[in-house]
Amino acid sequence: MRLAIVTGGSRGLGFALCEQLAANGFHTIEFSRSAPHPYSIVVDLSRPLDARAIMDRALAHNDPSRVTEIVAIHNAGALDPMGPVSRKEPESVARNLEANLIGGVQFFASVISRFQDTDCRKVLASVSSGAALRPFAGWSLYCAAKAGLDHFVRTLALEQKSEPFSFTAINIDPGVMDTAMQEGIRAAAKSDFPDVERFVQRKENGQLVAPDRVAKAVLRILDRKDLAQGERYATMDHLK
Repeated sequence: MRLAIVTGGSRGLGFALCEQLAANGFHTIEFSRSAPHPYSIVVDLSRPLDARAIMDRALAHNDPSRVTEIVAIHNAGALDPMGPVSRKEPESVARNLEANLIGGVQFFASVISRFQDTDCRKVLASVSSGAALRPFAGWSLYCAAKAGLDHFVRTLALEQKSEPFSFTAINIDPGVMDTAMQEGIRAAAKSDFPDVERFVQRKENGQLVAPDRVAKAVLRILDRKDLAQGERYATMDHLK
């Protein structure tokens, strides 16, 4: 059985990934709050301990001895709340970091703990962002979480090198996509996101790529036989 496990697959890139993986013969499991698909399971990553317990139970139903390939993709992420940190409520700060950083760590930890000793091709991929590499005013939490998760994946890759049945752990830069998150960015007040006009111009200039095309590029990356532990791959290099 080829097994695909995806977070944030209810819409956008995550949904396109799930549909294409399923069409390519993968038994697909999707974790999200809305869980709209037959292969979905309700998980709220902003409650990471509860999410971990749910993910552990879901993965326990998959016999490792029957699995011939594993692709685990952490795609879930949220920008809100945007704006200066001085105006953010403590609860919203905690929820954002729990969902974007701790929830992702718990997802990967759940997959690894279930399938570490499974002898097959295994890839862990975190959908990153340009925000992991450069700061954006108004996105302090999102930037911090994406940078932290990128580094977690790089460190995880080092740990996996000593495992007899290792996962290959990578980060993937999806580029700029035409998604609901982009709609939210363009609707932001300049006081919350001073760079908003540049993102409006990207839409008007046709620079946003459809999620289906990005998903195909992600799968081309995941299918590469020369994936290197801890590397960052860009979908723009794999678009057709």
